[in-house]
Amino acid sequence: MNVVLARIGKPHGLQGEVTVQLHTDDPETRFAVGTVIATEAEAGSGVPVTLTVASTRVHRGIWLLTFEEIPDRTGAEGLRGTRLVLPESDPQAEDEAYYEEDLVGLEVRDPNGETVGTVSGLEIGPAQDRLVVTLTDGVTAYVPFVKRIVPVVADDHVVVDPPAGLFDLYREGTE
Repeated sequence: MNVVLARIGKPHGLQGEVTVQLHTDDPETRFAVGTVIATEAEAGSGVPVTLTVASTRVHRGIWLLTFEEIPDRTGAEGLRGTRLVLPESDPQAEDEAYYEEDLVGLEVRDPNGETVGTVSGLEIGPAQDRLVVTLTDGVTAYVPFVKRIVPVVADDHVVVDPPAGLFDLYREGTE
């Protein structure tokens, strides 16, 4: 099984640039210019087995990539839905690759071990993913799913160390 780094979205402009939905906490390293990345695409789609990053940039919070093998918008359109992956056997493969079904139902604890809620979903975002957490008082909160804020994902729980006041933002509208 491969570790998904990103999923390619729609083309952006005419020069082969594409939007990507990130599944990595370290896009600067994973998508450095010159990096060769394996792909997973529909059989017969014509998508190359690997792509070489030609450029990266962030536009309005969305990551945009170009690849040496894709010169124009037509080629970029053909990449839509392609997954950029690291083979699991790769020593650089990320340990922290989680799917929603792995996370839903896990207890959410603060750094002191106190239960604060339960994971009820995972929202995939253009810049980063967010855990959907149902707090013990029934309020739904959204937590950026990054190592700094969610330092531990175990078999039966996650540890969330949110910035001060994060959960209060979601409670304000319910009082």
